Amino acid sequence: MKNYAAQQEFILSQITNKYYQRRDYSGCDLRGIDLKGIDLSGVNFIGADLRDANLCGCILTRANLSGANLMQANLREANLYEASLCEANLINADLTRANLCGTFLWRAKFTGSNLWSASLCDVDLREADLSEAKLIEASLIEANLVRANLTGAKLCGAKLLEANLTEANLTGADLTWANLTKANLNKANLWETNLIYAKLRDTIMPDGTIKQPQIMIY
Repeated sequence: MKNYAAQQEFILSQITNKYYQRRDYSGCDLRGIDLKGIDLSGVNFIGADLRDANLCGCILTRANLSGANLMQANLREANLYEASLCEANLINADLTRANLCGTFLWRAKFTGSNLWSASLCDVDLREADLSEAKLIEASLIEANLVRANLTGAKLCGAKLLEANLTEANLTGADLTWANLTKANLNKANLWETNLIYAKLRDTIMPDGTIKQPQIMIY
């Protein structure tokens, strides 16, 4: 345990030292490390173990987190709250139960990522790539998903209340039991989208009409 703590301290000093900032932490064990508010733009975290790490308020613009483990065990802690991951690579990352509320994720890549039960309330996911992502039971309340790519995404039981899905691509997405109350689907692509038992209360549909409270079964 002492060696592990010393390793964490050494890694943290490398990240924060203004004279020497290592940029490649691929495969590193960074469990529980506190990186709150640090500028980590462009840093390589490919396959890194960041379980329960504190990345609140971090700047991770264009950082590479593909295959990284960002799983959150303690639901009371916020590990990515209000972080900036603009154009970051999170392909195949594990974000199970991660808290990304208020996070800036413009054009971020989440292809194939696991976001099961993740908190994504009030996030900026404009033009983000969430194709084939697992968003089962995820909370996307008031999320901005304008022009987001959700092709083949698994959104079973997801909470999308008041989410903005204008021009989003939901081709082949699974929204079984999803809650889309007051969501905006104006000009969204719902080709072969599964909306069985989805809640569509006051939802703005692709053609601009308002869906009245009822269950929509295809």
